[in-house]
Amino acid sequence: MINNDVLRSVRYSLDLGDHHVVALCQLADPTFAVDLEQARAWLRREDEAGFVPMDDSALAHFLDGLIVHLRGRDESQPQRAVETRVDNNLVLKKLRVAFQLRDVDLMDIFASAGFKVSKSEIGALLRQPGHANYRRCLDQMLRNFLKGLSQRLRG
Repeated sequence: MINNDVLRSVRYSLDLGDHHVVALCQLADPTFAVDLEQARAWLRREDEAGFVPMDDSALAHFLDGLIVHLRGRDESQPQRAVETRVDNNLVLKKLRVAFQLRDVDLMDIFASAGFKVSKSEIGALLRQPGHANYRRCLDQMLRNFLKGLSQRLRG
């Protein structure tokens, strides 16, 4: 799925302003260079003038900042390095951590979007890529999750 779509969906779900997007990116790593114009360019549609594709590092910074914002930073642990490669499974994992969702919550979110998944399918999505039961999260599945999450957060 396109990183910009993930950003737009989470931004809509939480009703965040453009300046919040910048703040969340920098919350994960204060040295990460992003400004308001860059965030606005990420939030534009692909067919709009000034659209800039969001790279994996920027999305990882945003999602990590969201985790810190919603859950707080664990000062007893060293700061984790930000991922350089983001896939749909990682987006799902980070949103699960940020919103403190359990497997049952994930199943409910998918169901509210009209996409039924079992607990074992959820477990397969959250496994490490080398695991025998690992399953890739496809774009349609992530879109349905983001739709259900939006419905859950916006009421």
